[in-house]
Parts: sequence; structure tokens; C-alpha cells
Amino acid sequence: MAREQTKEAKYLYCIIKCDEECSFNGASAIGGRGDGIHTVVFGDLACVVSDSPDMRYDSTRANMMAHEIVIEQVMDEFTVLPIRFGTVTRKDSGSPVEDIRHKLLESRFKEFLSLHGEMDNRVELGLKALWRDEKAIYQEIVAEHGELRKLRDSMKGLSPQATHFDRLRLGEMVKKALDQKRDREAKMLLARLRPITERIQENRIIMDRMVLNAAFLVNKDREGECDEIVKRLDEELGERMVFKYTGPSPPFNFCNIVVIWEEE
Repeated sequence: MAREQTKEAKYLYCIIKCDEECSFNGASAIGGRGDGIHTVVFGDLACVVSDSPDMRYDSTRANMMAHEIVIEQVMDEFTVLPIRFGTVTRKDSGSPVEDIRHKLLESRFKEFLSLHGEMDNRVELGLKALWRDEKAIYQEIVAEHGELRKLRDSMKGLSPQATHFDRLRLGEMVKKALDQKRDREAKMLLARLRPITERIQENRIIMDRMVLNAAFLVNKDREGECDEIVKRLDEELGERMVFKYTGPSPPFNFCNIVVIWEEE
């Protein structure tokens, strides 16, 4: 959805430690106009930007991928501090570049330097774990919970109408047991990885089969150790779980700079 006016503005991707103006070739800027990706510098900090209409960007897959791909490209050369998707300079700003220099980089200079120190020489790795066979997990739950098994067996041969409330109760019991099993197994997986990670972000579980959806902030020097642990988990648990391992990526789960422009 466009703003009331479509003056030229700047779209913001990330903050880097860089004391000179530079450009990044290869990735396509958001918006599909072919705008160049470059820096706006203050001191030894820089904001990576591209020219943009003064508009709001919808959270489409294409827009979000464009935002992330630019940051990933910049990460090849610099430690990046990602800025929240959709950040554009102030509406009706007389000088978007000066706003970035002074209202963002200068005013939050110490904050960004400190955050850069926390993210420097670190990468994000992601791990999703899913049970391979939902029916097998259900059978495990039934075998482990006698009360649940007894309730299930008591409904055999009876009509759905006659067992309506018992079926509701059974569903609640299965969900509770499933959540407990997921929690135990997720903790086991995290315990294997926690010793070599600096931070862990557990994200939302988005399906019944999913056991773990986590991101790990890892020192680059220990990335290989993390790879080896995940490889061993797959060897040990591959018949039971499917692992989806991603990265190295920018620290999207550990740094998401929000810019609120002060209107004059």
C-alpha cells in the first residue's frame, strides 16, 4: 500500500561497521526497479540502503526474500545488524540521507557499536526437528499412558454419538501427552547443542510433527562443531526424526533493529 505521496526515499537493510561509502553489486534491491545498493556513513558505522519510492512494502514473499538476500550478500564482507523488514526513511523527509546519518546512526551510535560487538564473528544456524512418523508417536503415547489407553479401549464398538464427550477428553489427553513428549525430546536436542552456542532462540512450533524450531548464535570458529553434532543426531535419531539444518545466516533471530523516526 503506497503512502499518500510517492517521493523518493531510502529503504534500509542493515547496519555495518564501515567508515567509507561503498556499493554492493549482485543482489537485487527491493521493489524490482534495479536500484543500486549502497551505504550511508557516519563515523565508522554505515547503513546499507537502496533508493526507493516513499511507500510501505507489503510482507510478500518476494519483498521479504529481497530484503534478506541483500543482507546475506552484505554478510559475505561484513558483520551485519539486520534492520526490520519494511523500514523506509521518514515520510516527506527533506533529506533521507541526513535522517539516516543523524537521526539513526549518530543518535544510536553507542548502541550499534555494542550490538556489533555482540554479533561480530558470529553466525546464526537453524535447526528444525520433526517426528518422522506421527502414527508411531501416537502408539508410543498410548503405550506410555495407561489411563489414556484404557479410555481409548473403552470406546471400541460404540457409536460416535455415544462416545462424543469421551472422544473430546481423549483428544485433550493425547494433546497433553504429545506436548509433554515434545518438550522432553526438544530439551534433549537442545542439551546436545547448548554447550557450543552463545544464544538460543526457540521459535513457534507450527505443526504437530514438529519437535523443535530453534535458532542458534554460534561463533564462526565453532560452526564445524555444530555441524558435527547435528550430523551425529541424524545418525542416532534419523529413523525417528527428520532434521532440517540451515545456515550460516545473518542473525535475524538475535538482532532486529527497529527504527522509529522522530517526526518534526
